[in-house]
Amino acid sequence: MSGRPVLAIDVGGTKFEAAMVGPDGTVGERHRVETAGATGSSELADRLVSVALAASAGADRPARVGVGTAGPFLAAGEMIAPVNLPVWGGFAIRAHLADALGLEVSVAGDAQALALGERWIGAARNCDNFLAMVVSTGIGGGLVVDGRLLRGELGNAGHLGHVVVVPDGRRCGCGGQGCVEAEASGTALRAITGADPALASPALRRRTGTLVGRAVASVVATLDVPLALVAGGVALGFGADFFEAAQDELSARARLSFARNARIEPAALGAEGPLIGAAALAYEAINAKLFAATNREER
Repeated sequence: MSGRPVLAIDVGGTKFEAAMVGPDGTVGERHRVETAGATGSSELADRLVSVALAASAGADRPARVGVGTAGPFLAAGEMIAPVNLPVWGGFAIRAHLADALGLEVSVAGDAQALALGERWIGAARNCDNFLAMVVSTGIGGGLVVDGRLLRGELGNAGHLGHVVVVPDGRRCGCGGQGCVEAEASGTALRAITGADPALASPALRRRTGTLVGRAVASVVATLDVPLALVAGGVALGFGADFFEAAQDELSARARLSFARNARIEPAALGAEGPLIGAAALAYEAINAKLFAATNREER
């Protein structure tokens, strides 16, 4: 990565976070605002802009803004309708931030951005085929195949939270039943137990890992990716109980010859992963622009 620092923003279901991130991946002071209590789309948008301004105040002008956001997208990189932020039933996030900040903005799913971050300075360096997954308030995924981040028609490629893992299971916010997000996300665990997911029993932690491993097995068989990196407060907070159960289920389900050795491991970037991922998204756009300009000059 090259150039000036960028402004990185993580748009989650319960909070927005922003920080300046340098070209070596160093994360500056992190600023956070909760989403709870917002009564409408405009108020939530104001909170997003306020945390972005707070993070960039006093710093050199960012080279670009990168945003990793909960989804799904209604238009690739432009409009979102997050399941866990229902007041944003069609929020033009890129245009809103570009207008408010006066900067170029790149937007992708939070786990898509995480995948770029893990490939940049995390556990997927030099890896051309892998899955990155966030198991937190909701569940999302990002896929790198043949060295390229998959986006899909509307920007939702890798949105793993809605792979069905319990047929006829719990009703999901998407309208389906038995999605891994409806069974294993922080929101689901709170609904199941009536308590903070951090207080989940070892048995529930293992069940959560099992269901995530089941979802990953489907992706491994479909896309021939040998590695799944999992981040997010639920997965990382549950620790060994979660990851051992997830690997056991993945190994039991992924039986084709090319899938038998697939691994599911903790993502390496920890709590800074979402912001590093958002920064990687911004730097990717900067480098693509520089590459295109160089090619034009050479012609």
